[in-house]
Amino acid sequence: MSKKLLAVFGATGNQGGSVANFVLNDPQLSEEYAVRAITRDASNPRAEALKSKGVEIVEADLSNPSSLKSALKDAHTVYALTNTQYSGNTKEIETTQAKALCDEALNQGVKYLIWSSMSHPRKISGGNLSHIDHFDVKAEIEQHIRSLPIKSAFFAPGSFMQNFSHTMKPRPSPAGDGTYVIANLCNPSTKLPLIDITDTGKWIGAILAEPDKYEGKFLAAAQSMYSMTEIADIVSKVSGKTVKHTQLPDEVFKGFLPEGFRQELFEMFLLFRDYGYYGEEMEGLVDWAAKQAKGHLNTLKEYLEKEPIAFD
Repeated sequence: MSKKLLAVFGATGNQGGSVANFVLNDPQLSEEYAVRAITRDASNPRAEALKSKGVEIVEADLSNPSSLKSALKDAHTVYALTNTQYSGNTKEIETTQAKALCDEALNQGVKYLIWSSMSHPRKISGGNLSHIDHFDVKAEIEQHIRSLPIKSAFFAPGSFMQNFSHTMKPRPSPAGDGTYVIANLCNPSTKLPLIDITDTGKWIGAILAEPDKYEGKFLAAAQSMYSMTEIADIVSKVSGKTVKHTQLPDEVFKGFLPEGFRQELFEMFLLFRDYGYYGEEMEGLVDWAAKQAKGHLNTLKEYLEKEPIAFD
């Protein structure tokens, strides 16, 4: 029996790369699916690594609709995502890219589309949070896909553990006493659903193994929920540093955010604190989704042991 062709967009990134490698390494899925890696640059070392494992590499760009025909030709299943455009206009750009992808997928007779979605802050907040475009647009694309004559499933990753090495990295305490703070507007008890994003393939693998079971399903993909206090305690224990969470006044925190993306990021943290990353049903959604993953999910402790924070 010939294998079904799985086309993976973003195959040289964390999500797509995890999907491609999970399928290649899984005894069941590697017999059922052949993998085509879609990348904007076939000379990328990660693309070369996949090619050495027998993966077909196809260059395509979601911003160039004419390139999508070769990317999707003969594909049975597609894993797709759009990237946030931090320079601006992410909603317009991502929507245009996704609709071009969907149109070509239908033209090529793709049977199943797995979309990297997100929670919908505008809806969750009853319209109070209206500037979190990089979340809203992915959720709105999900709604578009649900209206199409194609089977689909939706992977919505939680907050990346990788953020604690970058945007949410502990900073030296203003007290100058050698301790560190994770400072934001969240309450100490505010809970974040955390995911090691390199675990993506464990959820997508579950969908690929039982596509009918997961058709139409939304997976709030996170290993578990962690309060801000718990996060700081775990960072402290793993690193050997003293790390505390500090809640800042809203306007003080907002002032620390980058000007061009300030309102969007400010409202994102309001979402976390006041409504929950996935809304009021968050804990149940995360618990169910975690049980669907194929294989062990990295805890925050395990992630930090694997990828130690480089403290300033």
